[in-house]
Amino acid sequence: MIVFDLECAGTGHRFEGWFGSSEDFVQQQERGLVTCPVCGSADVTKAVMAPRLTRKGNQMPAPAPVQPALANKPQPMAHAMPPEAIEMMKAVATMQAEALKSSTWVGDRFAEDARAMHYGEKDAAPIHGQATLDEARELFEEGVEIAPLLVPVVPPGEAN
Repeated sequence: MIVFDLECAGTGHRFEGWFGSSEDFVQQQERGLVTCPVCGSADVTKAVMAPRLTRKGNQMPAPAPVQPALANKPQPMAHAMPPEAIEMMKAVATMQAEALKSSTWVGDRFAEDARAMHYGEKDAAPIHGQATLDEARELFEEGVEIAPLLVPVVPPGEAN
């Protein structure tokens, strides 16, 4: 895994993203899957970050001793979400999962199928799949009603 510091180009929101490789980041970005968690913008770029330099094993400093008073005390998270936000995200994930039960996965044919339904070339039906950012923009400009999924979905057959 590789960790990138990412930045929302429009607002400067900074956040962290984990990817399998640099190529994985590029592919997800091209498909519009990398979005700002604060504002939802897909205009996200890699932020400038300091290189991670590690020492050789024989140059590692000795670990600092754990203070007994702090050893069993849970430490607060620096950016913990409020309980209300956690509950809201759980509710959104549940609603999306329920909606997807009546939807058909069409994979990378999403743009093609959505367009065909919009123009009456195919019977209208609920579908979900993958589209590149350019495909999504073209659909939007043509007036095809689409919406991004708020919670990432693992394509059928790719779950372990």
